[in-house]
Amino acid sequence: MQQVILTLVFVFSSLLISNAQESNTEKFGTIKVSVPNVLNNNGTVHFAIFTKENFRMQPLFSKVASIENGVSTATFDTVPIGEYAIICFHDENENNKLDFEINGMPKESYGTSNNPFNFGPPQFEDAKFIVGEEALTLEIKF
Repeated sequence: MQQVILTLVFVFSSLLISNAQESNTEKFGTIKVSVPNVLNNNGTVHFAIFTKENFRMQPLFSKVASIENGVSTATFDTVPIGEYAIICFHDENENNKLDFEINGMPKESYGTSNNPFNFGPPQFEDAKFIVGEEALTLEIKF
């Protein structure tokens, strides 16, 4: 019985050590994203990074940035290398959400990475980009 317990302890500790080593070798990138054409300096701009699996749901990373002279910028450090999309919006009334008209159209400005021109909600395939080890700079226009 002691040998079985010792074997199980050894197996689980080996798994923990290998997982810790794998996470230490994970590579990261940096994303600097800016919006150069915010309509005014009122409120803030909310930035959110998504994967395909969580697009338009719970973001992996998010930041709120101030606006100066119609420009807002956020920097995301240590983003794991991979494929992502960004959605941002101008929270002019600072209620921490994108407000909509009764017909479903947004009341506040928003944009996505790659600046696609879409009718309807943003689509991941139109907004996706790759994060590598090199620093990435993106510009999103409202």
